[in-house]
Amino acid sequence: MAKYSIGVDYGTQSGRAVLVEVGTGKEVATAVKEYTHGVMDEYLPDGTTKLEHDWALQHPADYLEVLQITIPEVLQKANVSNEDVIGVGIDFTACTVLPIDNNGIPLCFLPEFKQNPHSYVKLWKHHAAQDEANRLNEIAAQRGEAFLQRYGGKISSEWAIPKIWQILNEAPDIYEAADQVLEATDWVISELTGTITRNSCTAGYKAIWHKQDGYPSKEFFQALDPRLENVVEEKLSTDIYSIGSKAGEITEKAAKLTGLKAGTAVAVANVDAHVAVPAVGITEAGKLLMIMGTSTCHILLGETEEIVPGMCGVVEDGVIPGYLGYEAGQSCVGDHFEWFTENCVPESYEQEAKEKGLNIHQLLTEKASKLNVGESGLLALDWWNGNRSTLVDVDLTGVLLGATLLTKPEEIYRALIEATAYGTKMIVETFRASGVPVNEVYAAGGIAEKNELMMQIYSDVLNMDIKISASSQTPALGSAMFGAVAAGKERGGYDHINEAAKDMGRIKDHIYQPIENNVNVYGKLFDEYARLYDYFGRGENNVMKTLKQIKKESALPSKEDNYAREA
Repeated sequence: MAKYSIGVDYGTQSGRAVLVEVGTGKEVATAVKEYTHGVMDEYLPDGTTKLEHDWALQHPADYLEVLQITIPEVLQKANVSNEDVIGVGIDFTACTVLPIDNNGIPLCFLPEFKQNPHSYVKLWKHHAAQDEANRLNEIAAQRGEAFLQRYGGKISSEWAIPKIWQILNEAPDIYEAADQVLEATDWVISELTGTITRNSCTAGYKAIWHKQDGYPSKEFFQALDPRLENVVEEKLSTDIYSIGSKAGEITEKAAKLTGLKAGTAVAVANVDAHVAVPAVGITEAGKLLMIMGTSTCHILLGETEEIVPGMCGVVEDGVIPGYLGYEAGQSCVGDHFEWFTENCVPESYEQEAKEKGLNIHQLLTEKASKLNVGESGLLALDWWNGNRSTLVDVDLTGVLLGATLLTKPEEIYRALIEATAYGTKMIVETFRASGVPVNEVYAAGGIAEKNELMMQIYSDVLNMDIKISASSQTPALGSAMFGAVAAGKERGGYDHINEAAKDMGRIKDHIYQPIENNVNVYGKLFDEYARLYDYFGRGENNVMKTLKQIKKESALPSKEDNYAREA
């Protein structure tokens, strides 16, 4: 009798469950649930509480809905009994954190806090804690804190400590009421098992925790803010659980919610990008995986701990036990193209797409694929949502250079694709220059699966072969694999993720290979990209930050406006 594991992948816009056959990696059924509240970046659910610039929130109720709807759906679609499901694992975007009370209830569920934005989940792309991140980096550098270099020299505003500090600064009542602030991925696991188990992946990459050294010292946190001296003991935890281990089992309450059998093994939570690595069969150093979606994460295994400028982090056992896991990333990839199609494409293109039975992305890709490399005369910087690696600066913004009155939408679309490829090359070259080999490149995610032009451009820009995940839901497959490991061999699963990766990790037969003529032209274009990268990104010209500050000041109501309202 076949055994199954379920992986649940929580993305930016939706959550999805995949039912996977243990042993083969065959994806038997998939179900997707769009978040009811989506990404809240303008208003809270009340429709009146307005959010400031750079906020991005989610509602934890949406996460429970994903479990309630998708897990029963995959079981029903596949006609599989919950008796045959041996394990479940989940992964999440990160850093995505929320405050909870001493009963594990999110503070936004409580009537007294539901109109306070700080009581909700702060999504990974919540950038409103940049002031706290800047101050943290300044103080850490002044003190010579060793941990800073393990994060490429900067802690991002996307990470946990700046977000927690922002709560303390702007909503001290929320901070005080919070029994804990934890990753959403750990909160969902606690809803399944009845116990909070903080995972080593998010602790290491997002909360400045180190397997050997632990968290930064109390003296450091006190230097940030005296009120943060005991933040680890008061809002975090020193009990960290390794990925690849078992968090617990499905409780009776969770069984009613999900349709799973009480007692089913639950894996320690993980991050969407990191959990995807074994799903493509990677279990050794030198192989870079790009998980391409709304943003892109670059995950790479290494054998030694090296200092890489601008990396998101290096964590021992952070991805695969026994290796150093390196993370880098780009904050704007899929978001990049969505912004363009929603704001910059003429009606005639929409009509043409409709007549051809294509969506607008397919039409633009079709038109862009007919262009020769360099034909558009355009060059772009991929910073529409800031730069995650290697500059770690969310206050950077986008650039499009070379446009004329003859520039076509497909030319801009292709330039934006190329910009993301250049950004990846900058990351790869930085790894190599820092002593971390990149010998092979893999890609996963909807973009990697569907957009042949984009993957060919990446191959040409990197001048490397690119192998593509065979799964359309790679993180969910990886989570299911960890679920099978949580179950263990005695229940029909595995005792180590490497064993699961060998049996269940898969890539497609087709491999993208670089085209020599394209490589040569892209080499010249990348040289120009690198010059712009340094000019705008390393302080020679801070026009982007100046414009952002002017925008912020202009958005504030003037005294005259206030007088007019009062009258």
